[in-house]
Amino acid sequence: MAATDKVHPLDVVTIGRVGVDLYPTRSEVGLEDVDTFTKSVGGSATNVAIAAAAHGHSSGVITRVGDDPFGRYIVRELARLGVETSQVRALVGEQTPVTFCEIYPPDDFPLYFYRRPKAPDLQIESHELDADLIRSARVFWSTVTGLSDEPSRSAHHDAWAVRGRAPLTVLDLDYRPMFWSSRADASAAVAAALPHVTVAIGNAEECEVAVGETDPYRAADALLERGVQLAVVKRGPIGVLGRTADESVEVPAHPVDVVNGLGAGDGFGGALCHALLEGWSLQRSLRFANAAGAIVAGRRECSTAMPSTAEVEAIMSGGTHG
Repeated sequence: MAATDKVHPLDVVTIGRVGVDLYPTRSEVGLEDVDTFTKSVGGSATNVAIAAAAHGHSSGVITRVGDDPFGRYIVRELARLGVETSQVRALVGEQTPVTFCEIYPPDDFPLYFYRRPKAPDLQIESHELDADLIRSARVFWSTVTGLSDEPSRSAHHDAWAVRGRAPLTVLDLDYRPMFWSSRADASAAVAAALPHVTVAIGNAEECEVAVGETDPYRAADALLERGVQLAVVKRGPIGVLGRTADESVEVPAHPVDVVNGLGAGDGFGGALCHALLEGWSLQRSLRFANAAGAIVAGRRECSTAMPSTAEVEAIMSGGTHG
């Protein structure tokens, strides 16, 4: 592994997917009828780093972009949003992925990924990893998408080896079927990953892929049985379940008029990083993360929608958000 620019330690380091989101300025119409779009940084792992930075934490992302205008935009925008970019590298001859969505509130947001033949963020190689950066991060956050192809899959496992299953080594079960040759392949990859992480987060479908369970209680128990110390099962409008070996907490969803639900999970993730770093109780942590996710769901974009700690605390205390 490489020892590169010394920017240590960081509170939160994420690894994985990045791209440019092009979201329509009109809702409830197909892309064939949309004339204008807004542009923002996207990609789950990257959005979590942005969300953590919005809560005042030092954060960085390990990822790859194309050597093109969109790649240059991503690096510039990440820096503007407070994310350290020394591990964001441009690959010559590659194109930065773009993603389009359609917006049909409250719960239908089709995504169209342009990442072929292989996205740069799936070309992260083990020898390029900064072991000191990964080892010293207070939170190390990865996603299942990063396991969908080589060399990224091996790089993730080598990063986990560096961590040695340190506390707050997180796997977002973020399952996107279009990135996998089969559901069985995804399940096998997650099974191989779980022994290396201490926190796992996913919804019902993602838990089924991970451990074969859709019932939130059985899914959480199955994740704990695989050695995870904290299992978080997101239940959509019902709320969220968090379990450890000693505690089980259920928190209802925070009410929101949904504009675009796509970034809510990443807002939840960045807020959960903040809560865990602050050492809050599981109850308070999940309430805070739920509220942050609700704020993002009430906004059109993702990365630029990530709330500050003060915004989240305001709506938790009965205030409003924009």
